[in-house]
Amino acid sequence: MRPVDLTHLTWRKSSYSNPDGGACLEVSHDLDALVPVRDSKVPHGPVLVFPADGWATFVTAVGKDRLHDGR
Repeated sequence: MRPVDLTHLTWRKSSYSNPDGGACLEVSHDLDALVPVRDSKVPHGPVLVFPADGWATFVTAVGKDRLHDGR
């Protein structure tokens, strides 16, 4: 796989992120087939890059578990 330039992406913080600086996840939807994910508290730190279809499957699964309350 060739390197991906992540320097000019627009990042969006998850609406579920903790406003007090806790669990802060940011994603970018600027790339067609890839979804970069990072910790907003460490913007120059590591970035995980997922295939867009895999990320969509993950988000759907999390949403379904949330509906069941997971308890």
